Amino acid sequence: MIYLSQILGIPVLDAEGERIGVVNDLGIATREVFPRVTSLAFQGPGKTPFMISWRKYVASFDENEVRLSVPATDIRFSYLQPDEVLIARDLLNKQIVDTRGMRVVRVNDLKLSDTSSSQLRLLGAEVGIRGILRAISPALERLVMRCAHALGNDIPEKIIAWNYMDLLDRDLSQVRLSISHQTLDDLHPADIADIIEQLDPRLRGQVFAQLDDTQAAETMAELDDDEMAAKIMGDMDPGDASRMLSEMDPDDAAELVGELDYEKAERLLRLMGIKEQRAVRQLLGYKDDTAGRIMTSEFVAMKRSATVADAAARISSLDDDFEPVNYVYLTNEDGRLDGVVTVRRLFIAQKDECLGDLDNGEDLIVANPDDDQEDVAENIAKYNLLAVPVVDENHKILGIVTVDDALDVLEEEHEEDLHIAGGSSSDSSSREKSGEVKRLFRRQMWFFFWIVMAGIMAITLGAEVGMACAFAAPVALLVSDEMASYVTAFFIEHDPDDEDAPSPLGFAIRGIGLGLLWAAVVLLVSLAGIGLIGAHVATQPLVASFEAAAGATLFSFATSPAYLMVLRHRDEEGQETSGVALRAVALMCSALVFMVLVIVLSGGLR
Repeated sequence: MIYLSQILGIPVLDAEGERIGVVNDLGIATREVFPRVTSLAFQGPGKTPFMISWRKYVASFDENEVRLSVPATDIRFSYLQPDEVLIARDLLNKQIVDTRGMRVVRVNDLKLSDTSSSQLRLLGAEVGIRGILRAISPALERLVMRCAHALGNDIPEKIIAWNYMDLLDRDLSQVRLSISHQTLDDLHPADIADIIEQLDPRLRGQVFAQLDDTQAAETMAELDDDEMAAKIMGDMDPGDASRMLSEMDPDDAAELVGELDYEKAERLLRLMGIKEQRAVRQLLGYKDDTAGRIMTSEFVAMKRSATVADAAARISSLDDDFEPVNYVYLTNEDGRLDGVVTVRRLFIAQKDECLGDLDNGEDLIVANPDDDQEDVAENIAKYNLLAVPVVDENHKILGIVTVDDALDVLEEEHEEDLHIAGGSSSDSSSREKSGEVKRLFRRQMWFFFWIVMAGIMAITLGAEVGMACAFAAPVALLVSDEMASYVTAFFIEHDPDDEDAPSPLGFAIRGIGLGLLWAAVVLLVSLAGIGLIGAHVATQPLVASFEAAAGATLFSFATSPAYLMVLRHRDEEGQETSGVALRAVALMCSALVFMVLVIVLSGGLR
């Protein structure tokens, strides 16, 4: 076995031993399962690039040199063929897609198999740390491997086989890959969406260019980041973008168009078909985050007098891309929604049975187009439904909200709650693993404020007071951190529109009460402790510090209504608020109040 990093830069010698250049790349035939090296690219005198046939001219090779079978004067140069790629140029240090692991990785080295003294084949890409170490120095790789082995923690190779690699940084439209080669378009749209979210922004458009209209539409609908989807759509050719929108479900298309600027959105809508354009415009007429905005206009509704055979004929005539049918909705003579029949019930019924006779007569759960999308999603979950019909003021059905849309809404709300609470989803945390110091700062932020405060107080008021502050400051900081969590939990649990939600005045009174309680506890415990140690320490700085901690505690909870107002105002404006930022502000305010009170109670600065 040999690696590309070991070959790059080694000398190329002709049959007479004369040095004619150094290796700078290898070409492979992409249509093979284990691609054979077909070309040798080397740099000649004056840094002139040359390419020759590997099979025709290479006699032997090792880690030190490549020796040719003919003198330099007999060499005939060649060009890269349409089905070939240069592995250093097109693969090394590039992002690729591991279609088996469904992830985006960076190629750190390439592993080759020497099947004979003169033939090489590509086995796969090394995407682990060993490839990085080897590229720096093979000796460094060996040293690290020995150290890791001595510690009982061997570092394995991370190799992705060629037939599970999909190239992104090169237009492969003219390159024939091997029959067994698994590419992006073999994956499920949800997996492709996950991969696109991991890519560098400049490569996302190239991925969509490899997909057909249907795949592109399904993948776009699976993207979680609406801004990213809008950016990709905005960079696409208008004709391609409009065709993709036409392939999407109307609710998904409306959500995406709503993220675009007005001129771009209007241009794409005008390029769509009349039927698709009308469906999207109808949904865009409803407010964001409402049932009307997320409903789809693709549903099956029939009169109660229709038969099972009529329903079967109607369903079988639907297009392949029609929204999956789980219910047949029943209407009366006036067109009002009057019942529902499950598709399962249709299967076991006789063909000549009337649909009205199959309706179980239970109260039908419906939504209005202006209902909050979260309330509709919760009803779907509460009643174990696959869809909820959306009706107008005359009880005529406008569309349906399906269970997949409800799951998206609940997931979105859950992500927002985690974000406000300062947490993160398992998915995002696995993709963006921060360092230990960053995690410690996010989870134990008060500790860093404590260190900074103790230093400031020691410098400004002297070591004696600084030491006293070091004892008292954590109390004020931990209480303010608890206050931020208290406000966040209240905001998540109580919607201001709920009838049973406490009033702002009630919340303010409760906050002041908690502040007084905490401040009293701090004073009593601290004074009791100081009384016990008495003569062994300078009690005056300690008393002042703990009195300041009690004052900062009261301040934190007394100002809790202000934090709640900010959260609700930003939520009404559609702006997200980070729980980490909220805690940082609370800690900063508490720290400032604490330091000011210490200065006042200690008799001022030195």
